[in-house]
Amino acid sequence: MGYLSCQTPGHDDIAALVALDQSALGGLWSAEAYSREIASPNSRLLMLVHRPHAIGREAADLSIASIADSQSDRGKGLKLTAPRESISATTDAIGPDQYEADEPELEPPTLLGLGCYWAILDEAHITVLAIDPRYQRRGLGQWLLINLLFDACDYRGMAPDDHIVLTRATLEVRTSNSRALALYEAFGFETLGRRRRYYADGEDALILWQNSLKMPEFRDRLGQRYSAARYRLERQGWQIADEKLAGNRT
Repeated sequence: MGYLSCQTPGHDDIAALVALDQSALGGLWSAEAYSREIASPNSRLLMLVHRPHAIGREAADLSIASIADSQSDRGKGLKLTAPRESISATTDAIGPDQYEADEPELEPPTLLGLGCYWAILDEAHITVLAIDPRYQRRGLGQWLLINLLFDACDYRGMAPDDHIVLTRATLEVRTSNSRALALYEAFGFETLGRRRRYYADGEDALILWQNSLKMPEFRDRLGQRYSAARYRLERQGWQIADEKLAGNRT
C-alpha cells in the first residue's frame, strides 16, 4: 500500500490541507486560517502522508513524527495532493519536471490525515484530528493521535526562551460522536464539562481532559499503543520506516 509518515506542513501544502478539511470536517478552516496556523509558533500541525514509493535515500526517513527535526523546514512543504478518489483537481501538483530527467515519473505523496494542537501555558489543546473519509476505520486516526500526544509529551518551543512544558491535553468533541469518544477515552481522556450549543448546528460539545502527559506511566501506555497501532497498520500493508524513533519513545 505504500509508506506512511507524519510530518509538519508548509505553505505549499495548504491546498491539500483545505481539500482534506472540506471532505473530513465540512470546511472548518480556510486557506488563510491554515496559513496562520503554519506560521504560528504555538500551533503544532501534523500531516499523515502516504507515499506510494520510497524515493532513493528518502526511504530511510519515512517514519513516525520527527517534529523537532522538521522544524527547520517549516514553511517549505511537500506540495501534497489530496486523495485521488475525493479530490481530483490537485493531483497534478507535482509534475515530471520536478524529478531528475533519468528517473521515472512517480506518483506524488498524498495527504490522508491532519492533526493540530495549540500549546497554551501547560496545555496541549487539540483542535483538529481528521482522516479522509475514504481511509477511516483503518486505525489511521489512532496512529495520528499517538503521534500528536508523543509530540506534546516532548514539546519544545521554537523560541530559545520558550521553556513551556505541556503536562495535560484537552479537546472538545460532539456528544454524538461515539467513535471519537471511545478513541479518546482509550487514551485516558475524561469528560469534565460540556459546552452548550457549541457547534454551528446547535449540538453540545463535551470537554475532555488528559492530565498525565508528563507521567512515566502515560508514556509507557502510549508506547504500548504505538506498538499495537503499528502492528495493525503493517498487517494492512502499510510500511513505516525508521525503527530508531520508536525505540527512543518507549
